[in-house]
Amino acid sequence: MTAEAAELLEILWGRAPTAPVSASQLRVLFILEHDEGINLRTLADALGSTPPSTSRLCDRLQAVGFVERAPGVTSRRELRLFLSPQGRTFLTELRSRREHAVETVLARMPAAGRAALVEGLDAFCAAAAAQLHEGGATGVRSA
Repeated sequence: MTAEAAELLEILWGRAPTAPVSASQLRVLFILEHDEGINLRTLADALGSTPPSTSRLCDRLQAVGFVERAPGVTSRRELRLFLSPQGRTFLTELRSRREHAVETVLARMPAAGRAALVEGLDAFCAAAAAQLHEGGATGVRSA
């Protein structure tokens, strides 16, 4: 049941296009939203990737105006990464499209089912956030 729900959610969210960014680039945006000013190595670790690959992802995101780079505070060689205002707007609009897709399904559910789902999702979010925090992973909300 869990796998089926996850797959259906992916299908619903897939109807909310993420162009001009790929799934990997979208993940970068979510991480930067929650860990602004991180350096490239920290971002690469969070992605489970290499700094050169991560740098290329950021190059493309900077080219479309979603990411900004700034010199590090302690070292000019270190680059800090930030979401641009345009990147924030993109994430807000994407979340709105995804939320609409889910709300359309929720409207078809009986009220008792919606209430139970909300309660269950609250518990899920708390447990997932605790697991991410304990594991030292970057907390990413991808609503």
